[in-house]
Amino acid sequence: MPLALVALAVTAFAIGTTEFAAMGLLPQVADSLDVSIPQAGWLISAYAIGVVIGAPLLTALAAGRPRKAVLVALAAFFAFGNLLCALAPDFWTLAAARLVTGLPHGAFFGAGAVAAAELVAPDRRARAVAVMFSGLTLANVVGVPAATLLGQHLGWRATMLVVVAIGAAGAVAIARLVPVLPSPAQAGLRHELGAFRSGQLWLALATVVFGCGGFFACYSYITPLLTEVSGFATGSVTLVLALFGVGMTIGNLLGGYAADRALRPTVCAAFVLLAAVLALFAVTARSEWSAAVTVVLVGLFGFAIVPAVQTLVMREARSAPTLASATVQGAFNLANAQGAFFGGLALDAGLGWTSPPLVGSGLAASGAAIAVAAWAVDRRRGRTATVVVAGGGSAARVPGPAPAPDDRVRAGR
Repeated sequence: MPLALVALAVTAFAIGTTEFAAMGLLPQVADSLDVSIPQAGWLISAYAIGVVIGAPLLTALAAGRPRKAVLVALAAFFAFGNLLCALAPDFWTLAAARLVTGLPHGAFFGAGAVAAAELVAPDRRARAVAVMFSGLTLANVVGVPAATLLGQHLGWRATMLVVVAIGAAGAVAIARLVPVLPSPAQAGLRHELGAFRSGQLWLALATVVFGCGGFFACYSYITPLLTEVSGFATGSVTLVLALFGVGMTIGNLLGGYAADRALRPTVCAAFVLLAAVLALFAVTARSEWSAAVTVVLVGLFGFAIVPAVQTLVMREARSAPTLASATVQGAFNLANAQGAFFGGLALDAGLGWTSPPLVGSGLAASGAAIAVAAWAVDRRRGRTATVVVAGGGSAARVPGPAPAPDDRVRAGR
């Protein structure tokens, strides 16, 4: 894999650290700025709003510009946003700075995924995307625990300044290691928007919104589940969450490898397995060791989906993948909000701490159903694209899109 992918992963690591470390630093932020912890939690929402707004907005503004220049600018923008956070004098300024920091998130991962795919051969694109996203998963293993520990000893502003340094290092690494990647000849906002005429693209985004909501329904309430049901001490939860990050990292890389071999089967299988392991978690959560093993599996199958879906969206967007790829990040944030909402409804209904994984299993199963339906449509579309002439050895082409690579449709089958 090219070193350029490492440069993209460094910035992804910084983004993942600043996104998730805020959860562990809420007590320090609340105490420092004299607000309640629930109010400090608005900082997480502010970042998510920034992601949803920034993904289409910044991608649209960058349409038609060379991808390398766009990536450097987005990485620098992210570092600047964290600097504003570190210098914020009060809570509302910090909330505004968090929103600003979230703006480049989706646009960076959208442009970065397209750039990663362009850096390698076509049969290694999903793996390249997985390498870039490994920075995000490693942030959960190393970055978030380290940031939380640093914040507890030196204050949350010190953590923000460290993230500024990592983000700046990522921008420099991209400038030095990523080759020039000019935009396609037809680049432009109207061209990018044209990709959204594809029904398959909308189905792919729907699998993310509904199916990945299952992952977040579980993840949002995993700490009280582990302490109240599994019996883990509060101090041990950090270690279990690190195992969660290990599962994410392994799943991300395995998902990329499998998606390069068979894209749609990988998407379908990952959602089915996620639904099964979430349902199992409602049972295994009652023992510490089985809960720890299941946590790894939830992270593994949950993030095996990421490079596969990202690659699928880029494929369905065809020659205009950047805006569609960035939109996936907004879809993941909608999945996050939806999963947390429905999991919370189950808790409010008095169904207990094991109910969010069951809700998540249902959401993941819905994502699997959409993925299977989309695959069936793709196969039918592929079969109508190639027709064998009866009684002869040649095939005649009829109007219609080309068969999908993973369907392996051949004349004469």
